[in-house]
Amino acid sequence: MKSKVFLCPIFYDSSYGSSEREEGLRGLEERVDFLPEPAGDVTAEHAEGIVASIAGGAYYRESFYEAATDLRLIARWGVGYERVHVDLATKYGVIVTVSPMHIKTVAEYTIAQWLAAMKRLYTLNQMAHGGNFDLVTTYEVEGTTLGLYGCGRIGQEVARRARPLLGESGRLLIYDSRPDIAEIAGQFDGEVVDHPRVLFEESDAVSLHVSGAEEVVNYDLISRMQPHASLINPSRGDLVNDADVHRALEEDKLVYYIVDDPPNGNREIHRGHPRVICTNHNGGTAVQSIIRMDLNTIQQTLDALDGRPPQHILNPDVLDHPRVKGFLTT
Repeated sequence: MKSKVFLCPIFYDSSYGSSEREEGLRGLEERVDFLPEPAGDVTAEHAEGIVASIAGGAYYRESFYEAATDLRLIARWGVGYERVHVDLATKYGVIVTVSPMHIKTVAEYTIAQWLAAMKRLYTLNQMAHGGNFDLVTTYEVEGTTLGLYGCGRIGQEVARRARPLLGESGRLLIYDSRPDIAEIAGQFDGEVVDHPRVLFEESDAVSLHVSGAEEVVNYDLISRMQPHASLINPSRGDLVNDADVHRALEEDKLVYYIVDDPPNGNREIHRGHPRVICTNHNGGTAVQSIIRMDLNTIQQTLDALDGRPPQHILNPDVLDHPRVKGFLTT
């Protein structure tokens, strides 16, 4: 009897299909049977025979980890990992991986939104469709200041693309607490600032590239923005206090808030606002990035089945767990 692997819902959506996906799945299907990842909570009742999961948005509970004695891997299709409970996976000897194959895609999304904001494309589109054919003031990005709050893998790809557009007279300001940030900033002729306040005070646009979902932007920061500036959030909506953004927009303390999340939950306050641009957490989803994530998670699963440490392990301490040592051969 074959072992079983959960596949997250995107693998069953033909609109995201590709020949590369199908070829990868055929190779994996020779080894295992596929089951759809359960919706909602994944618990003990789902555990029998499961050796790996290419995980989407389900919640992985302790009862599942405890009962899934064959489980080797949770491979997150994407980079968000809060719902897989990495600490529990480590406790029970399960490797957790992410698939950061969408970095270039999010960087391109950020640059596109930055340019659209500086050119006031959203306002101009609304005006034109409403019969208002007046001109508005727009900005060239060359010679302006772009602030990056966070400069990890995605932030660095944004910096790489933004630096030539800013030109010699433009400034790239970077805030990040990592110890090597000065060295990283130097690669892009960037200036490190010691507090986010400087970004919000001096930038013509600020873009957030922070992991997790803990709030980092509130009214104190937003109210420091120049009235012509915009805030771009390609990361997580929860990083920003939405009530504070709404207040600042109503007080004309910034032009646009651009967030790669829909206007629901805390963001319901933005529904219909002409200067809040919401996208459906789609910034990392392109034809090419989907193929890369498909192939990466499939390969991670094959590696775990074959006793090899997969790429992009979130919990490297788990490699010392007796259970993991029992199936790793290299």
